[in-house]
Amino acid sequence: MTSPPPPPPSSSLLRRLPTTRCCCFASASSGSGSASASVRLGSLGGKQRRGHRGVAVMAAAAAGGGGFEARVARIASTIRVIPDFPKPGIMFQDITTMLLKPDAFRDTIELFVERYKDKGITVIAGVEARGFIFGPPIALALGAKFVPLRKPKKLPGEVISEEYSLEYGTDKIEMHVGAVEPNDRAVVVDDLIATGGTLSAAVKLIERAGAEVVECACVIELPELKGRDKLGNKPVFVLVKAD
Repeated sequence: MTSPPPPPPSSSLLRRLPTTRCCCFASASSGSGSASASVRLGSLGGKQRRGHRGVAVMAAAAAGGGGFEARVARIASTIRVIPDFPKPGIMFQDITTMLLKPDAFRDTIELFVERYKDKGITVIAGVEARGFIFGPPIALALGAKFVPLRKPKKLPGEVISEEYSLEYGTDKIEMHVGAVEPNDRAVVVDDLIATGGTLSAAVKLIERAGAEVVECACVIELPELKGRDKLGNKPVFVLVKAD
């Protein structure tokens, strides 16, 4: 793993391309500096419809430069879009095709590690289930502990839980008592932020244990669902923005 280059100069760019194209937008933030670059990719696969305008890729990493744009482009090109799954009208962002490409999977982990390696992170909390894919390798690379956040009645020991609202009804997320301590600095990891309900509950759960949640980290964001609104001022770092 290579160390990131110095912070690049500040600029901003986000281009939208036609339905079956992808715009790779790489934005690296380091204090007051940021940089951007666009890369034109081929179709991501899957049928584009119901107002789905393709994929804009956004990476807000502390790294930047040094092959950064190429890594983001490689990640975006491996994410498949499945229409009408799990129900009609849903454009499902499928990361399993990315897992079939070791280079893209490695790029994903390394971008997260580069962002958090100097931030004193002691906990990577993975949200069930796909947070369990990305969380453990990030935790290992950072020398942090991995804490699984699970659905009800999945953890065997004593748990604390946090309820959150669904479109119809409620659900809960649970964590083992003692897994997180008051002096911990945590990052909550999941594959995707949609409405933000699960991530919001995860943040509240960890903060109830006395730890600090530094940031939430996701591979993909669906910005039209305004999931960030439920997180208030809590920062969210994403690699791919689907719109």
